[in-house]
Amino acid sequence: MANPNLTDMTEEDAADLQFPKDCSSSRMEMLDHDIELDVSVVNDEIITSDPTCRVCKSALTEPYIRCAVCSNTELCPCCFSSGSEIGDHRNDHDYIIIKNEFPLINGSGWTAKQELEFLDVLQECGFGNWVDMGKRMQGKSAEECKNHYLQYYIDDQALPGLPRIKETRASLFSCEPVPYLYKLQDLEEPPRFTSNTLNCKLLAGYNPARSDFEVNFDNHAELLISDLNYDEFDSSDDKVGLGKALQIAIVQAYNNRLKERMRRRKIIRDHGLIAFRRTISWIQRYECTITRTLAERLLIFMQLMGGVEFDYFMEGLHRTGELKNYLNKLSEFRSNGLKHFHSVIMFQKLSKLRQENERERKQYLNNPEYSWKSILPGCNINSTSSVSNAISQRKSAPPLTIKGLPGYEKLTPAEKELCSVTRIVPTNYLDFKQLLIGENKKNGCLRLAQARVLLKIDVNKTRKIYDFLSEKGYINKPAQ
Repeated sequence: MANPNLTDMTEEDAADLQFPKDCSSSRMEMLDHDIELDVSVVNDEIITSDPTCRVCKSALTEPYIRCAVCSNTELCPCCFSSGSEIGDHRNDHDYIIIKNEFPLINGSGWTAKQELEFLDVLQECGFGNWVDMGKRMQGKSAEECKNHYLQYYIDDQALPGLPRIKETRASLFSCEPVPYLYKLQDLEEPPRFTSNTLNCKLLAGYNPARSDFEVNFDNHAELLISDLNYDEFDSSDDKVGLGKALQIAIVQAYNNRLKERMRRRKIIRDHGLIAFRRTISWIQRYECTITRTLAERLLIFMQLMGGVEFDYFMEGLHRTGELKNYLNKLSEFRSNGLKHFHSVIMFQKLSKLRQENERERKQYLNNPEYSWKSILPGCNINSTSSVSNAISQRKSAPPLTIKGLPGYEKLTPAEKELCSVTRIVPTNYLDFKQLLIGENKKNGCLRLAQARVLLKIDVNKTRKIYDFLSEKGYINKPAQ
């Protein structure tokens, strides 16, 4: 819109824009004969948008030129000074200078450009963050930003169109208070579990009937101020100031402990951690992708995120784990010579059939009636004692199928064979490995008895892991 307070462009402004422009030869002849061009400044216009140059497509910043004849034709000063023409636009058309270096609010001392920058910074930093706004606004301090906003946008609104907020109960308390419309008997009864029962313990001491915890975090924090007496110090005493300061410090410490209690309570409620069983089942969902051990370690980030944000975070990691497992399957197919997806079904059927045949072959070999030792000379096949002794021997368990289990891709081929034979899940083996390596670094060596105390699993499995790690050089056996 036009501003009546602004005058037409002066010769200095025209010189800044490098006018006159490059014209045709006929126009130059007219200039040589001191014939005035039919080009005039219509008016200065206040504009707040950021359009693009019609010629070079660059983002326009004030001041820039708008053609008064053509519609929606804006030019940057460089294209305007070079006499650029595009479409129906000619360089001898009347033009308008668009700029926002003018006072928008009388008496404020701020230009329209500063007001736009101030509103953008306010939206980014948030209301009340005057310190950061003062750093972003050039030449303006935090106190100036605060006073300017409160004076011209809240208290004395000089700009037209600003919403005027009346101090009502709805504006002060964000909503109009309404009476409670339901009776208690109309509501569903909350669960009331008996104390010291399993369901009560699974709620972490939460009482749904009161929406509160039976035992709060730092439950004895009130003991800190239970013995405080306001009139404990006499006003005539010289140390009354020190005593009051100590009492204030104790109250502040109590308030900090209450804030920590409320913070933990808010985390529990926002993330739905009151129902223990549901939380455990939710963590088990990531067993094959993130792994439960890592998921439990990631729970600490609940303190920094909301419920929905943390779910997005975990789902992103879950999706990454799914893609990783899918890539491992593709790599396995390629290592077995598969190049087309239609061959995968046949490969899986043959793999399953091969595993079944291998299992039957091992069972056949473990049967003492078909053992090759029974056909040796001097061996009585019908000897009941030999058969009974062979049957009494403990049969070895078949190897464990560990493909696709969490941590499988982190194992070397030798470690995969070890986990399969000893029937150890890859994640557990990795934990055992780190534990034994750490203990070896502390003492310089590691005994088998120490490994058994640390792992607390079957002694035969412990020996196999211990021998494997010592053979590969991960741990050192003590000198004989």
